[in-house]
Amino acid sequence: METIRPLYPMALTLTLMAGALASEISLPLRARHRALDTQPARPAIPIGQPFIVKPPLGLPPVPAPKDNPLTRETVFLGRKLFFDKVLSRDNTVSCASCHDPRHAFADPKPVSGGVNGKKGNRNAPALLNIAYSGILFWDGRAPNLEAQAGGPVENPLEMAHSLVGVERKLAASPVYVDLFAKAWGPGAITWEMAAKSIASYQRTLVSGNSRFDRYYYGGDKMAMTPSAIRGLKLYLNPSLKAANCVSCHRIDVKSSTFTEDRFHNTGAAWDPVKKTLLDLGRSLIQPGPKMAGAFRSMTLRNIARSAPYMHDGAIKTLEESIDFYFDGGRPNTNISVDMPDPGLPDIPKAEQAQAKKDLVEFMKMLDGDLPPDAVPPDWKPPQP
Repeated sequence: METIRPLYPMALTLTLMAGALASEISLPLRARHRALDTQPARPAIPIGQPFIVKPPLGLPPVPAPKDNPLTRETVFLGRKLFFDKVLSRDNTVSCASCHDPRHAFADPKPVSGGVNGKKGNRNAPALLNIAYSGILFWDGRAPNLEAQAGGPVENPLEMAHSLVGVERKLAASPVYVDLFAKAWGPGAITWEMAAKSIASYQRTLVSGNSRFDRYYYGGDKMAMTPSAIRGLKLYLNPSLKAANCVSCHRIDVKSSTFTEDRFHNTGAAWDPVKKTLLDLGRSLIQPGPKMAGAFRSMTLRNIARSAPYMHDGAIKTLEESIDFYFDGGRPNTNISVDMPDPGLPDIPKAEQAQAKKDLVEFMKMLDGDLPPDAVPPDWKPPQP
């Protein structure tokens, strides 16, 4: 069934057209051309010099899509866009506002602030090693980094902008006109180019060579503390009556991302008083009882730097997180079958206090190196 557009009086139509034209004339020529352009957008294919990311110890090769290979020019442009507040409607919020490099590119606040002081409803997760994730956001609604980039821009609680509006702002900047021409060739700036540039930059944010990596993959048996080594043994126990961390945060033979592209209901969204889910999680995207209250397994690399934890940032410390899993999460109808049994009966009660300390110590061994040139030389951390 077709939707019929309302017919407006001719005088009103002419007034709207005149106002729109006047607003376009106030923009530079390239910005006006982009806004009025009715031709199909040209393919966004990088034209610059190849950029090779050498994976550090413990990480696999960095994947990149065929239509967006990494180049020096797109990575440089993407980094500039990531730290520039130009992407927000009122020039007050950048990607780095919610993904702070000092905190593994996560937000130390439970939920992030957007334009006009608005608050989001989920925690901003760490972006280090995000290149290895096949799906993005807590509920997996974006299939890749290119698709993810537009979400915060258009979210009214975050940047509250439009993709066309961003295109116009970028086209009005001589600096960005030059950078886009070097990265993508001359012509109109499109959001696809911006999204691909930001995605390319994010794929360079690889962090490995942790003390765990040097111990497990590098053969340096002195790299981890005795407590962390005990914690690793607990971590690797796949029994549901034990910690069973490895079932969802994988350690593989040659490399480890400490994550997986599956969704689990741990009970983090369950309100035991109201006996209801406060966030439906993956089921908003993939309906079904198993996905109700389920969220993506985030990486544990650099976990000590990226507090608070869970989709809502409700768990403040690693110690609280370990306690949560020792309790078996919050029992509910749809809790994941991979959650450990409450109380972890395979670990004797008298040994559990030390076991918790050992697991926390192991988690601290997962802090890796920050990649070079991840932060612009002129970047200043936001004031608290």
